[in-house]
Amino acid sequence: MTDKPLKIMIGADTYPPDINGAAQFGQRLAHAMRDRGHEVHVVAANPREAKNETLEVDGVTEHRLVSHHPPTHPYIRICTPWGIWKRVGQILDRVKPDVVHVQCHYIVGRVLVLQAQKRGIRIVATNHFMPENLDPFLPFPRWFNDAFAKFSWGDMRRILERAQVVTTPTPIAAQAMKDSGHFRRPVIPVSNGIEASDYELHEAEVIEKDTSLMRIFFAGRLAVEKNIDVLIEAQSKLPARLDNVILEVAGTGEILESLQQKARDCGVEDRVKFLGYVSDEELRAGYLRSNVFCQPGTAELQSLVTLEAMSASKPVVLANALALPHLVREGENGYLFEPGNSDDLAEKLTRILDLPKPERKAMGAKSHEMVLAHSAQKTWDTFESLYRDNSLYYEFVVGQST
Repeated sequence: MTDKPLKIMIGADTYPPDINGAAQFGQRLAHAMRDRGHEVHVVAANPREAKNETLEVDGVTEHRLVSHHPPTHPYIRICTPWGIWKRVGQILDRVKPDVVHVQCHYIVGRVLVLQAQKRGIRIVATNHFMPENLDPFLPFPRWFNDAFAKFSWGDMRRILERAQVVTTPTPIAAQAMKDSGHFRRPVIPVSNGIEASDYELHEAEVIEKDTSLMRIFFAGRLAVEKNIDVLIEAQSKLPARLDNVILEVAGTGEILESLQQKARDCGVEDRVKFLGYVSDEELRAGYLRSNVFCQPGTAELQSLVTLEAMSASKPVVLANALALPHLVREGENGYLFEPGNSDDLAEKLTRILDLPKPERKAMGAKSHEMVLAHSAQKTWDTFESLYRDNSLYYEFVVGQST
């Protein structure tokens, strides 16, 4: 295998300035490959207006595609297959990438896969998405959404299995894809990766905070599938002795006003702090000043924010759903709770908040130990290898069969 620099094209249906885990991963991947000496191109929707444009951003060439604002979402922009088909073909013909790595099968990923396959370009596909994630944005009855999810699973297979390799962030997500009954070839679990040292408390570093308070921390989009309302309910059900506990919610999204109303309805408006959009530095400080991190979402294929909190040596309480269970060792670094059950969540949070500080610190240390298995460098090594040939994929398949 040669070590010559590659031309890598990353196709992303969501990419910064979008704020979500898949968008953040795409940018981290692009920058990591850039730093390894490869020529990196990103193909994504234009977040500003309905036109095509090519920009150089931080050493990465961004090919932004004509996009439109859908009526079912307050801020995202999407492309249409017929609107970008010709443009994507032109980009591929001009750049002539060695490999195309798509992050989703829906629109940008779909067109890139089909156009790259026509040209005989190597394709790596990563799935960050479950069809059920679209439910909150589809204004249709339950029966229609269920039928659409079933169709979408089949559609995902028809697109992603055109790739030489298909990956997803966790073994649980890979199993979910297998259990859907649609994927015939093995799907490789490849972690999104994390630089744990970015979230560690530096020597002699002091995080400013009111030490009379304890903090539960959540970070992410304020979206229906994150179930933040359940976390607010749980906050209101903590025992009276924990009246010094506040919930900090970092992030923006379409349901902010309803969550603020939820806090008022639960009588904890003064103990729930909505921080809004936070910078990377403010996010890191939020993890470090917290006593426990909570992720109540039920549609997580990995949860980058949970990995970040674990890197900051925090105990975690996570919904027992999809890929989150593999980030918890019960009683060692945190607890799982029954999704949607605010009583169970309140009880699990109370267990951690009631612990003496040394015991809570020990749970956080276990989180940090566990997260080291998700080294970003290992992730970048894996994808760099997959971009060049199928040897790593064959090793995985052989390992699965023995």
